[in-house]
Amino acid sequence: MAIIVDKVQKKKDIALACKNLFVNNSLKDLTVSKIAANAGISKGSIYDYFQNKEDIVFELLNIMLAQHDKNKIIRLEQANTAKEKIKIFAEFFYSDETRELREIYKDFISINLLTSNEKMKDFQTICFNKYFQWTCQIIQEGIDKKEIIEESIHIAKGLFALGEGMFIAKNTTNAIDDLQAELNANIDAIFTLIEVKK
Repeated sequence: MAIIVDKVQKKKDIALACKNLFVNNSLKDLTVSKIAANAGISKGSIYDYFQNKEDIVFELLNIMLAQHDKNKIIRLEQANTAKEKIKIFAEFFYSDETRELREIYKDFISINLLTSNEKMKDFQTICFNKYFQWTCQIIQEGIDKKEIIEESIHIAKGLFALGEGMFIAKNTTNAIDDLQAELNANIDAIFTLIEVKK
């Protein structure tokens, strides 16, 4: 009797077997042969599931973001204010818990910037829209609770982009020493301007 392989699960298993390799090495330094050896499979088996090493980054990002989102939902449910929730969102860019995910995300961003991969661009668009909507929801809850002024809804996209912009600046310049302090100071300043004065 032939063995039935769950191709979706096998693809995830291969990607996860390579996670540490991708987290701890530059994508440009990795070859499909190295990746296959690390996963304990043949180079041909890699190509049964992935077109190239960039596809593995994409799969890892999908897996890791799904887990990250589950953890974030739990943390957001425990927060009381819109400002606390926005700071939880910002933690992605500096917390120890998301270090490995950030390393994969950096590779994903560089692939997106250097190549025209519509599948990855579509994925990034879906993620952007999802996290932007999540930010809007947090801001709207703050407005509904009378924590922040109604016009705050117009800065939701800016708040969402703040973390990403500073993350890129931190990784491409010497302009930001402490990303956590910088992000939190900016969030505090923004909320000082939008909080309902009592």
